[in-house]
Amino acid sequence: MSSLYDISCFAAGLAGNIFALALFLSPVPTFKRVVKAKSTERFDGLPYLLSLLNCCICLWYGLPWVSDGGRALVATVNGTGALFQLAYISLFVFYADSRSTRLKIMGLLALEAFVFAIIAHASIAFFDQPARQLFVGSVSMASLISMFASPLAVMGLVIRTECVEFMPFYLSLSTFLMSAFFAMYGFLLRDFFIYLPNVIGVILGAMQLVLYAYYSRKWKGSESSAPLLA
Repeated sequence: MSSLYDISCFAAGLAGNIFALALFLSPVPTFKRVVKAKSTERFDGLPYLLSLLNCCICLWYGLPWVSDGGRALVATVNGTGALFQLAYISLFVFYADSRSTRLKIMGLLALEAFVFAIIAHASIAFFDQPARQLFVGSVSMASLISMFASPLAVMGLVIRTECVEFMPFYLSLSTFLMSAFFAMYGFLLRDFFIYLPNVIGVILGAMQLVLYAYYSRKWKGSESSAPLLA
């Protein structure tokens, strides 16, 4: 029979997976617009490439030959995320407005695959446990923190314009809840490389929700002056 500790770990990780799925689905409206217009317009493909690299690194960390005992729910969420990002990148390449944009995205994708291959090979070839987990964990933690910090520019835009149009509420809420449950999962596993970046994600997610609560009242009271691009 599973212990209460095992059940708690699984429940926290599963909840994190569910809220992460909401994040992975958030670009769907953008790509519905791309498919309908048959053009990527002014959308940028770089965020999807960076998300793919982050998912691949974190997936690698979750595998049993990297982490002691494996981190199955880290592997599942990031494997799912990688598939979503590949789908978005494929659509972006297919509907890119110019050959140069298409080649740029494909070139960056090849570079990304090379970087990930170097990280994966180096972790196996040059490190034994526990140094391997330390190496990959440090890389995945840096990657996660950079991903969580990426909305800071949008938060600055909200403060400058006093408009929450570019910071969707449900995206901010999903980020907060996903980070909270994975921080709990990391604490239960006593895994510094999981809980530290997710604690940062909780703080940044909470900041986004506070900004939304404060500025949404002002925004709803006035007409939006800029079209929503994504």
